[in-house]
Amino acid sequence: MKNFVSATSSAPKTSHSKALFFFGAVALGLAVGTLYYFYDELYKPNVNVPAEGDFVYIPTGSTKADVIFHLGKSGLIDDMSSLIRAMDRLEYGRKIYAGKYKITHNMNNKKLVRILASGMQTPVNLQLGSVRTRQRLAGIIANQLEPDSVSLLLAMKDEMLAHSYGFNAENFIVMLIPNTYQMYWNVTVNDFFRRMKSEWDKYWAANGREDKLKRIGLTRSEAVILASIVSEETSKVDEMPLIAGVYINRLRKRMALQADPTVRYALGDFTVRRILISHTKIYSPYNTYRQRGLPPGPICIPSTTAIDAVLNYKHHDYMFFCAKADFSGYHVFAKHYEQHAHNAALYQNALNQQKIFQ
Repeated sequence: MKNFVSATSSAPKTSHSKALFFFGAVALGLAVGTLYYFYDELYKPNVNVPAEGDFVYIPTGSTKADVIFHLGKSGLIDDMSSLIRAMDRLEYGRKIYAGKYKITHNMNNKKLVRILASGMQTPVNLQLGSVRTRQRLAGIIANQLEPDSVSLLLAMKDEMLAHSYGFNAENFIVMLIPNTYQMYWNVTVNDFFRRMKSEWDKYWAANGREDKLKRIGLTRSEAVILASIVSEETSKVDEMPLIAGVYINRLRKRMALQADPTVRYALGDFTVRRILISHTKIYSPYNTYRQRGLPPGPICIPSTTAIDAVLNYKHHDYMFFCAKADFSGYHVFAKHYEQHAHNAALYQNALNQQKIFQ
């Protein structure tokens, strides 16, 4: 009897243990599956970028759907479905922050969503260089920031906006000094010009530039306008102060500058290699053969090297200069017109020999 009772009472215990083990295994499996799903959604690396990283751009006014579209279009996300689920879980979309955001190697969904949700965008190192036209300048800026070139160009020509900063529509762009400026990609047009005005003031306050302007007798805008002519006259840095000195001498004697680059600007054709007498008769406030003094605005955005050449111009008695007949890019200088006429004749003959007639 004892053996019989012992044998029959062990069966329920074994069955119960198997049931517990089965349900435990199922629960564990569900837990592991849930954890993996959670890991896959938030913590698994989900980007396809090089070691140095890459960027995504969220335009101003974007919705959550727009952000998803831009991220999907970027091709930088491996699994958009998991990213969308992570956005929902982390409640992304209450407020959308526009901007330029850096995606780093092995970044997971949680980190990406947190960066987008916090507006922690990466600044742009905006590079402004020496260019000839407003159109080109607007295009360069638009390629680096969110505002489009049309909006920037219209602002550059806006008389009221220019006047609010102490300029006019003709000389407003002198404020854009070539340099590298750090700012956010989604800066507005107005904030962009506000920042440029701040940088303009800083530029002139540094390195004794204001004192140099007073000694020369030019305003800030006039110095940049003159620098734009110097910049178009020569690419030879060592010659720029000499050329600036000629123009300052002519300004002080109230002589017409007779600068060929201003004629090209008035013609709207920078490919003209030979300025003819007929060209110098064109009516334009930028034609310094007809108009005395400086033109009303710059004929290009000059380099800071050219501006420094004006501020540190070479003191001399030269009143004329002409390109050398050897086409070296350098010029020959003269104090008197007779000497200049001789130099000019040599250059004209060289142009004829090269069959350069226009």
